[in-house]
Amino acid sequence: MELFLDFATLKVIWWGLLGILLLGFALTDGYDLGVASLLPFVARKDEERRLVINSIGPMWEGHQVWFILGGGAIFAAWPLVYAVSFSGFYIAMFVVLAALILRPVGFKYRSKLENPAWRSRWDWALFIGGFVPALIFGVAVGNAMLGIPFSLDDTMRMSYEGGLITGFLNLLSPFALLAGLVSVAMLITHGAGWLVVKLELGIVRDRAASVGTYAALASFILFALGGVLLLVMVDGYRMTGSVDGNMLPNPLRKEAEIANGAWLANYARYPWMIIAPVLGLAGSLIAFAGFRRKSALAMVGSATAITGIILSVGASMFPFILPSSIDPASSLTVWDSSSSHFTLFFMLIMAVIFVPIILFYTAWVYKVLWGRVTTEEATGAKGEHAY
Repeated sequence: MELFLDFATLKVIWWGLLGILLLGFALTDGYDLGVASLLPFVARKDEERRLVINSIGPMWEGHQVWFILGGGAIFAAWPLVYAVSFSGFYIAMFVVLAALILRPVGFKYRSKLENPAWRSRWDWALFIGGFVPALIFGVAVGNAMLGIPFSLDDTMRMSYEGGLITGFLNLLSPFALLAGLVSVAMLITHGAGWLVVKLELGIVRDRAASVGTYAALASFILFALGGVLLLVMVDGYRMTGSVDGNMLPNPLRKEAEIANGAWLANYARYPWMIIAPVLGLAGSLIAFAGFRRKSALAMVGSATAITGIILSVGASMFPFILPSSIDPASSLTVWDSSSSHFTLFFMLIMAVIFVPIILFYTAWVYKVLWGRVTTEEATGAKGEHAY
């Protein structure tokens, strides 16, 4: 069966779609994680914390669709990437899932009892469910840029250097932790921006704006520092031979090497890519200004910063998806780690059908639930569904 899109084009399309799914998750569930991370600090009384929780309570479950779609897309479109990443990051993934499990349990059980100690424990559980995933997602991205210690043999079997616990501890390198802090800062900025937009005027909103100011500044500084480290200290990866984009998936048919500053080579080759880091830096400054004014500009800026930061990673690493630090030739790239031609084409048809439906549904939910959350609504005076 001859398809009207060639294999190489489909690979690039799915690389872009994967980025869109990651952006969808970061822009929607990202502020849920940020709000949860802020909960113990911007809200001190029980009614204040209920106000914060109810700002995300009705919508957070719907945002999980982007997380599920992202994982499903990696599994179906990039099976080798899925296999290697979930093997290398096994403990990290388990910690993330354990933290995320605390979130629905916290939402459901927090207000079952009026005992202050009971509610305080669940508030901290919600904090863990927001902060830990935000940190580990960033650490994972940092390690992807550093390279994962895996290799492939002639039969395509993967071997990973280091045991479960040792491998997890090795993920916590200085640059990876810096990437984790960038993730935390940008999602806390996004969460604070959401609270400024969503909450009624009052002390909680003011605290969120205050914390958001510092988070936006931290996001700018940490992201800029990461760029400097990529330039002067962190080695990147580059292809050393020509690659046929239509090649069948087989990472061992290419040649690659580790080189200082290689992650910045794409910006010299395609100067327009500089738009991505500019958006990341400018968005943080826009958010900073928005928090100073306590306006919706903070949310716009945080969304812009997240978009720019994530696109910067993709632009820097292309065509690499998951490089190998011990055998660069085993690195997984856009060209050699995808599913078959027909699989990518069939999945593209499904994406064209269902992604617009998800976007339409999400927009409709936001329209229905739009408006500021009030203390009266959050404490249940106007409805039995308050958290």
